Amino acid sequence: MFQLRDYLKGYLRFNVIPLDGANRLQMINAEDRGDLNNPTSKLSVLLTDDFKRSEARRIIFDAFNKYFVLDPLLGGQLSIKLSDIEPSPLLERSFTEEAIEYHQNNLPIESMSDGVKAFIGIIISIMADDPKVITIDEPEAFLHPSLTFKLGKEVGNILNKDNSKKVCVSTHSANFLMGSIQSGVPLNIVRLTYSNNVPTARLLESDKISKLMRHPLLRSVGTLNGLFYEYVVVTESDSDRAFYQEINERLLAFTPEKGIHNCLFLNAQNKQTVHEIMKPLREMGIPCAGIVDIDIVKEGGQNWTNLMEGSFVPELTKRETETSRSNIWNKFKEIDDKKYAEKGIKDFSKRNGGISVLEKSDSESCNNLFNRLEEYGVFVVRNGELESWLKHLGVTNKYKWLIEIFEKMGDNPNSPDYLKPKNDDVWEFIGNIKNWFMNPLRKGIPE
Repeated sequence: MFQLRDYLKGYLRFNVIPLDGANRLQMINAEDRGDLNNPTSKLSVLLTDDFKRSEARRIIFDAFNKYFVLDPLLGGQLSIKLSDIEPSPLLERSFTEEAIEYHQNNLPIESMSDGVKAFIGIIISIMADDPKVITIDEPEAFLHPSLTFKLGKEVGNILNKDNSKKVCVSTHSANFLMGSIQSGVPLNIVRLTYSNNVPTARLLESDKISKLMRHPLLRSVGTLNGLFYEYVVVTESDSDRAFYQEINERLLAFTPEKGIHNCLFLNAQNKQTVHEIMKPLREMGIPCAGIVDIDIVKEGGQNWTNLMEGSFVPELTKRETETSRSNIWNKFKEIDDKKYAEKGIKDFSKRNGGISVLEKSDSESCNNLFNRLEEYGVFVVRNGELESWLKHLGVTNKYKWLIEIFEKMGDNPNSPDYLKPKNDDVWEFIGNIKNWFMNPLRKGIPE
C-alpha cells in the first residue's frame, strides 16, 4: 500500500502539471537556459525546437498581434518578450549587437496583462512541457470570451498534433468548450451538478455535443450554454424569450421563492423548431421546458410527433395526445371559421381568449391535454399567445407589443409604476414551470 501511494505521488509530481489561476501566470517566468544539448525547461525546449517555437509564435500572434520571442541575453536565463517584428531563428538565438538591440526594443512579458500572461502560459506549457497529463482550472479566467474560444481551439489543435498528452479541463465557459469542439480533437465531457443536496455526474457523448455545434439553429442561439445552467426554457421566438426572461427576473428580485434560479432562456425560430433545442439538451440530462402558443394544437402530423418525441413522451401517450389534439383543434377550427365568415377575423381563438372560447366540456378536454403536456415539460399558453398576458396594461398593438409592454412594466424598481409580481397571470405561468423543474419525479428527461 505504501509503495503504491509513493508511486502515485511520484507519478503526479512528475507526470501531471496543474495549471490553476496562479500557476499559469508563473509559467511565463524566466527560466535557466541550462544545457541546450539536453533541454529540460519548457523555454529551453522551445528555443531548441524551431517547429514548436514557430507554432507558439503563430498562435500568440493571431491572438495579440505580437510575436512571441525568447530572449537569451539575461545572464544564463531565457525570458519571454513580445515584439512587433518577427525574428529569424538566427537573430533570436544569437548574441550579436543586432540581436542585443532587437531584444532591448521588445516588450517584457511582465508588462502585459494577466490575460495575455495566462493565455501564453497555457499554450507554451501544453506545447513544451513533458508531463503526460495537464490539468487546467477555469481557463477562461482573465480572458475575453473571444480569446477563451481561441484558447480552446488552439489547445485542441495542439493535442491533435501531439496525442501523447492528455488535458483535463474544469470550466464554466461555453466559449472554451465550443473552441475545443471546433478543433476536432476527441474529447469527453463530464457534466457535474449539485441540486437539492444531490451531486450528479453525467458523461456527455462527443457525437451529441458535436451535433449541437453543427446544427445551424442550435449553434446560432447558443444552445451549448445550457450545459452551464441548471435549467433551460425554450420559447418560440426572441420576443417570447425576452418577455418570459424579464418576468422571471422580476420574480427572482421580489419573490425569489417563485422565480427559477440559474435558468437560461433560449428561443427557437417558431413552434415547429422548439423540439430541436429541447431534445438534445434533455438527452444530456438538462431539465429543459418548452413554451408554445395555443395554436400548437393545429400542428398535427410530423410537427406534433416531433414535439412529443423531443419531450420524450412515451409512444402510447403520444398516440393519446394526438387523438385529443385533433379533436380539440376541430373545435377551435369551427369557431375560427365561423368568426372569419361572419367578420373576417383570423385566428380568433388564439387572439381572443384561447381555451375560454370553447364550450365547458371542450375546454375541460383541452385543459386535460395541456395538463398532460405539462407533466412532460411542455407549457401551452392557454389564454392564446404571448400578447394575451398582462391585458390590464392595455397594450393592443401586436406588432409593437414587446416594446410597449416593457414600457408599461417600467424600468425603475423604485417607481410606484414599476410592475411587480402577483399571484396570477404570467407570474403563475412561470411558477408552474418552476414546479416542473423542482419536481424530482418530473417526466420527460431520459435516463
